[in-house]
Amino acid sequence: MTKDNKCVVRIFNFVYIVTLIVGTIIQFSDESKFAVDMSKIGLTHVLKDLPPETKVLDMSQNCISELHLSDVSFLSGLKVLRLSRNSIRYLDFSIFKFNPDLEYLDLSHNQLQKISCHPIMSLKHLDLSFNDFEVLPICKEFGNLTQLDFLGLSATRFQQLDLLPIAHLHLSCILLDLEGYYVKENQTESLQIPNTKTLQLVFHPYNLFSVQVNISLNSLGCLQLTNIKLNDDNCQVLIKFLSDPIRQPTLLNITLNHVETTWKCLVRVFQFLWPKPVESLHICNLTIVKSIGKEDFTYSKTALKALKIEHITNRVYIFSQQVLYTVFSEMNIMMLTISDTPFIHMVCPQAPSTFKFLNFTQNVFTDSIFQNCSTLVRLETLILQKNELKDLFKVGLMTKNMPSLEILDVSWNSLEYHGPDGNCPWVESLVVLNLSSNILTDSVFRCLPPRVKVLDLHNNRIRSIPKDITSLEALQVLNVAFNSLADLPGCGAFNGLSILIIDYNLISDPSADFFQSCQKIRSIKAGNNPFQCTCELREFIQSIGQVSGDVVEGWPDSYKCEYPESYKGTPLKDFHLSQLSCNTALLVVTIVVPVLVLAVTVSILCIYLDLPWYLRMVCQWTQTRRRARHIPLEELQRTLQFHAFISYSERDSAWVKNELVPCLEKEDIRICLHERNFVPGKSIVENIINCIEKSYKSIFVLSPNFVQSEWCHYELYFAHHNLFHEGSDNLILILLEPIPQNNIPSKYHKLRALMTQRTYLEWPKEKSKRGLFWANIRAAFNMKVALVIENNDVKT
Repeated sequence: MTKDNKCVVRIFNFVYIVTLIVGTIIQFSDESKFAVDMSKIGLTHVLKDLPPETKVLDMSQNCISELHLSDVSFLSGLKVLRLSRNSIRYLDFSIFKFNPDLEYLDLSHNQLQKISCHPIMSLKHLDLSFNDFEVLPICKEFGNLTQLDFLGLSATRFQQLDLLPIAHLHLSCILLDLEGYYVKENQTESLQIPNTKTLQLVFHPYNLFSVQVNISLNSLGCLQLTNIKLNDDNCQVLIKFLSDPIRQPTLLNITLNHVETTWKCLVRVFQFLWPKPVESLHICNLTIVKSIGKEDFTYSKTALKALKIEHITNRVYIFSQQVLYTVFSEMNIMMLTISDTPFIHMVCPQAPSTFKFLNFTQNVFTDSIFQNCSTLVRLETLILQKNELKDLFKVGLMTKNMPSLEILDVSWNSLEYHGPDGNCPWVESLVVLNLSSNILTDSVFRCLPPRVKVLDLHNNRIRSIPKDITSLEALQVLNVAFNSLADLPGCGAFNGLSILIIDYNLISDPSADFFQSCQKIRSIKAGNNPFQCTCELREFIQSIGQVSGDVVEGWPDSYKCEYPESYKGTPLKDFHLSQLSCNTALLVVTIVVPVLVLAVTVSILCIYLDLPWYLRMVCQWTQTRRRARHIPLEELQRTLQFHAFISYSERDSAWVKNELVPCLEKEDIRICLHERNFVPGKSIVENIINCIEKSYKSIFVLSPNFVQSEWCHYELYFAHHNLFHEGSDNLILILLEPIPQNNIPSKYHKLRALMTQRTYLEWPKEKSKRGLFWANIRAAFNMKVALVIENNDVKT
């Protein structure tokens, strides 16, 4: 095989790999922002309210019959104008004199019969084909169109020098419409074609192929013929027509569009071109009629490298499939494409084949294709898209006898795998594998070629990627988009992974350590997943911020929150949560520390201020008051029954009973004492409160013993509370024995305060001073109150 042949195959392989990795590339033009599409809306004239900044204007497939200067003069920036399939009969090119940037003008499929020329120096594409010109519409002004790249023409008759004004131009393509061309029988005209890379000739679609014009070519790289209708009788007409052009050493590519022919004539055309210098033959929309029988074909040495046949319609329903398939399988060329056909099989070449590239897209091939075929030893690329393949194991078995196979595309089939682990017999040379758009599940990772570098598994039914994969260490590109994956795969099993495409899955909480485990990653596309914006996602977002902006494709537009509802649609880059709400330890510390501080503070207060004592006292006071609410109102009306309630320590009872009580009762002062006036059955607290409330005064006998009595302090607390409640001065303090301030417990701060703020009577030790003491006691009682008490007793 020559170096040129190897180069062609390598180029095909390279293009395929790039297409597989990158996918469909959509090119956006800056002019698209200023494009106006007014096609197919029944216009009869050009509208006047078009935006002046319009650069692309499409008014094709309307009913416009005339063009005037005022229609386009205000569109100074117009670059593209499409007016095909209207009813324009006449055109004066001077109407475009105010459109200095016009590059593309399509006037095909109109009713043009005459034009007036005016040079449009910027014009690159001019299509006047499929009109009603009698002669070719070529003006001398066209010779000044130095930037012209494409020229479409039509006429019903030719003269040899019709194209002389543009002979010096270097055109890429000339389209010549011959549908309306007609001369009398046995008459022949001539036409000299100027230098061009591609010549497109369109014949009448319903007439048998015939050419009554001699076309002379100087330099031609590609010849395209459209509407070729052949039978066994006029097959030689096409062969004769092709004889002259293919003598040109530059003609390497021939394309036949919309071909209707017999099988016999098609084989004759193949046989004619086989020894010729043509390198590529492309047949599109091929219809085979009449019959298919065995035809002799000599596979001599050929320059043909690629045969591409797209969309075959077979109107022969009974034929030998072996005859049909053998003609193609035995071809000694490098690249064969037969796509969009009803072929159900392709036989294995009988001898070692020269095929390096086979494309059988959109056929009806089954799992039996190329099984046990050992003659495709040079095959490097095999494409079996859109067929009826079902068993991945058999696909692997098919490749076992293809030692040179590097690229395999079996996408858009119905492939499944249910076999054992690691038993798929793949050829070891396979490096690019396309298994997309099948019905494969997680089990596919148990049946993959060991040295694959590019793996396309998008649009399958994969839910997870096993972590124990050990056979994909060479993998560099992985496409698992449009599956049901819930997390990013680690690179433990993909040490060399550099490109990962995993968008449109079910990833809600991607692993934050992905970039740490995938050190060689150069590109990741993980957008359009239902991200759950919670605390766990913060680390992933932070990891994205630490890598280069070129690594994460689609960031930030394709990365948005899906859950919770409050964050739905929020770009991940704008999602923020506080450190406190996401750090459990910090949150616990933030809550526990203040609680501990509060607990310690309360404990200190309890220790130094005896808060429990006061709490118990308040509790008992509250309970008593609550029970009082259930007593009838008349019973709660206040009546003074005693002149004084005496509170004392039991250790001081001797002085109280022997000195204080007798002295006071001698003066008709009624005394309330707990041992004789507390009501049985009531709580001590209730009795204390009742006695205090029914007494005009409360006498407290203070001594070190009093300080040590907790009940005494209850009585003092309630009496002092009653003092503020009633707003009267009802406390009499008698200091029986001196009490040092440091002996009073800190919890009795009320006693400290009373001894500091109020005057108290001190029991004198000397008898001579006791007279004054008793006088002060008697003076503390209001005798009018005594009378009230006596009156209350009378009423009772």
